[in-house]
Amino acid sequence: MKKTDWPIRWDLLLRYRLIETIALWEGRLTTNHICHSFGIGRQQASKDINTYLRELAPGNLVYDRHLKGYVPSTNYKPAVTQGHVSEYQDLLARQQNLSSTFETLEVGLPDNTVVFGPNRIIAPETMRAAVTATRHGRQLRASYSSLSRPEAVESILEPHTLVCTGNNWHLRAWCDSNREFRDFALSRFHSTPTALRLKAKHTSQQDDDWNRNVSMSISPDTRLTEAQQKIIALDYGMQNGHLVVDTRAALAPYVLSQLGITLDNHHPDPLIQQLELNNPDQLGFGSKRERALKAVAGLS
Repeated sequence: MKKTDWPIRWDLLLRYRLIETIALWEGRLTTNHICHSFGIGRQQASKDINTYLRELAPGNLVYDRHLKGYVPSTNYKPAVTQGHVSEYQDLLARQQNLSSTFETLEVGLPDNTVVFGPNRIIAPETMRAAVTATRHGRQLRASYSSLSRPEAVESILEPHTLVCTGNNWHLRAWCDSNREFRDFALSRFHSTPTALRLKAKHTSQQDDDWNRNVSMSISPDTRLTEAQQKIIALDYGMQNGHLVVDTRAALAPYVLSQLGITLDNHHPDPLIQQLELNNPDQLGFGSKRERALKAVAGLS
């Protein structure tokens, strides 16, 4: 993201992000995209585009008279987005969610559908308590259960980060009972956690796995044919059949889970497995590996 000398209002930032996302992934941006998405007039939408081009990204877009819209220039470089297709996917997903609620809503995006799986159920009161404790660095009194310990046990947690893993949220927190940093799924808190007035004594700076970065070497499953491996490599933009994924050690099990990779055994069908991890021993999970993997799988 390009740095500016002035703060961007949240509503403007959302419009600027729409400008970049539509222009990049659809190849044509008009004021209608902004008008329909944000309920503003054509004059304001035109002003937004001009301000974006003047103050954030000069030369990023050019007006095509034939297409009657703005298109990315040959020197296009994202200023308020990362240029990832997931950003366009998120835009389509928001359209689908809104359209299912407001049937007559029209936001100028193409017909599309995004596959959603069921999300874990989290009580609003639980999320509010977690946000309060995390934001203000306070202790959290919570009753928590897991599949390895079904009975609810109360403990004092000191959370430092809320983590979304797609269909679930968890807290990365120091557990006073276990005397270590662990992950706690918000869907498994019982009753309502209480954000205490006491300040947390353990912060993210003391969480070794949170501060330790790991590089995971990913490649196509070697049980696939050479032609199949090439297809998988193209899917992920691999170089010489390998992809390096950098992440925090604490989050590595979740990244692997999203890629369908398990450390201890392969899926019997390589067409389902598709990918494999080349350097499991370099991740440094140690004795925590089994618990980390079980937590991701929802087994603990």
